[in-house]
Amino acid sequence: MAKHYDFLVIGGGSGGIAAAKRAAGYGARAAVIEAGRIGGTCVNRGCVPKKVMWNASTLAELLHDAPDYGFDVKVAGFDWSTIKQSRDAYIEHLNAIYHRGLDTASVEEIAGVGVFRDPHTIAVNGSALSADHILIATGSAADIPDVPGAELGITSDDFFELEHHPRCVMVVGAGYIAVELAGLLNGLGSEVSMLLRKEIFLRRFEAMLRETLMEEMQNAGVSIMPCIHLQQLSRAADGTIQLSTASGETYSGFDTLIWAIGRSPNTRNLGLEHTGVATAQGGQIVVDEYQNANVAGIYALGDVTGKWMLTPVAIAAGRKLADRLFGSQPDARLEYENIPTVIFSHPPIGTVGMTEDEAHELYGHSEVKVYQSRFTNMYHAVTRRKAPTVMKLVTVGAREKVVGCHIIGAQADEMIQGFAVAVKMGATKKDFDRTVAIHPTSAEELVLMR
Repeated sequence: MAKHYDFLVIGGGSGGIAAAKRAAGYGARAAVIEAGRIGGTCVNRGCVPKKVMWNASTLAELLHDAPDYGFDVKVAGFDWSTIKQSRDAYIEHLNAIYHRGLDTASVEEIAGVGVFRDPHTIAVNGSALSADHILIATGSAADIPDVPGAELGITSDDFFELEHHPRCVMVVGAGYIAVELAGLLNGLGSEVSMLLRKEIFLRRFEAMLRETLMEEMQNAGVSIMPCIHLQQLSRAADGTIQLSTASGETYSGFDTLIWAIGRSPNTRNLGLEHTGVATAQGGQIVVDEYQNANVAGIYALGDVTGKWMLTPVAIAAGRKLADRLFGSQPDARLEYENIPTVIFSHPPIGTVGMTEDEAHELYGHSEVKVYQSRFTNMYHAVTRRKAPTVMKLVTVGAREKVVGCHIIGAQADEMIQGFAVAVKMGATKKDFDRTVAIHPTSAEELVLMR
């Protein structure tokens, strides 16, 4: 006979854990099934280790600027193994915190692969588990293209397993993961190239952001190669990776190639065929605004749904789901509008709300007014290296409601959180104008633009 739970979660990533702990807090008997390391992509091979490496790369920039501030600094080199060991130790520490957190919350942790037998039964480790409510939070995996020699490259997940500092790197991709990896590696001294299938990267982001970032990355030494269709990979005579394109061009000399071309949901081996759960063409589980799949008692959130593939989104959605199912809050759901996000590029990007193009499309050109500012951060007043900060506010209507806030430049990642609150609350340009500026900061420009 199957062991029964009130709430069973397949996937021990941030979203699944958040949902299970919130459900257990309401008294539900909850369990999390995870086959890999607890914490999922974000903790083990995503946001957290990425931010550690971004910090290291940012420190390299600061060391470069230090002499301009009067410091006699001699940098003997960068030891990849040191940061990797420290980073891995930190991740293990976080894994332990997650284990303790589940135990403290009285959520049972089950190590193994969960597969559906029917809509309310999961097989794991040879046993059957049943539940009134089952949440699928299995995340996603990095894509590898179907081209000859693709196995010579590594994925963005594999990047964190590198034992040695890559010296000549090709990053294939045009999304935020691609620009993050290219930027941090360039900052750490690698020779970096980026291969794009189309003309630009970050196509879904505000044009001002991607244009500024592309210019700054090129100024920093990243070689950006647009409109290239890769045909195959091979080993050159010297052992490096060689790229051949559909147009007959060849590029070689790369000791590392990183695939950052997207991620696909982990749904293939879940046994969904035994449930009737509907999936989209790419394998994403189709859910409504309450995270309901089309089968009663089955839910999904996070990367596996292909919607806003960000850790805080999965966490928020998981908690709202538990509030609804077990916390007597029948209308609880995550609002997917005006979600802020950060790209840890060099320089970083912070953005929330509509792009200028989106606002024009929805409201018409006459209803949209844009405020923009471009300046040099005061940090660079005495440095030879200069990097711009660019900001844009997108407003609509006679009241000039702020529907988009976009920043690229130093500390953009920290600025956007507070301004996201303002956008979420429906602030107008007048609300921004009557807020006293904090001087001297970059953030003050957002309340001073005219």
